[in-house]
Amino acid sequence: MKISVVGCGYLGAVHAASMAQLGHDVVGIDVDLPKVEALQLGKAPFYEPGFDDLLAASLASGRLSFSADFQAAADVQVHFVCVGTPQKRGEYAADLRYVEAAVQSLLPVLRSGALVVGKSTVPVGTAARLAELVHEKVPDAILAWNPEFLREGFAVEDTLHPD
Repeated sequence: MKISVVGCGYLGAVHAASMAQLGHDVVGIDVDLPKVEALQLGKAPFYEPGFDDLLAASLASGRLSFSADFQAAADVQVHFVCVGTPQKRGEYAADLRYVEAAVQSLLPVLRSGALVVGKSTVPVGTAARLAELVHEKVPDAILAWNPEFLREGFAVEDTLHPD
């Protein structure tokens, strides 16, 4: 299956490499070009036990690539949104601009029957609102939300062998 992972930070990069390790063709998409270039060269932008080997093996298999261009996801049926949702400065609310931008950037490449899976942690009601945007653009596309809570130091293990 062809998969895109939007957001190649801690959550997204581990998810992308893990999905490639499991046999899927994966393109990781991020707007941070230096991060994309480093990942494409097998250089992780963070430390996570086991990730360097997983990244190297997934890249070597030819099933994993990275891009800063959303057009790289044009022929993909399943898209994972794995961008950060930091706390707004001086508030208790989540800053959703990265999640919203990721979904907006996916809209032009969504195909009929596409599935968008949000893995970013978002407040209640966010998925329903974003599902409306997806449905307006591609009426038979589906947006689902399954936030990921990775333990630091166990992200690779938690992703490849969930409990």
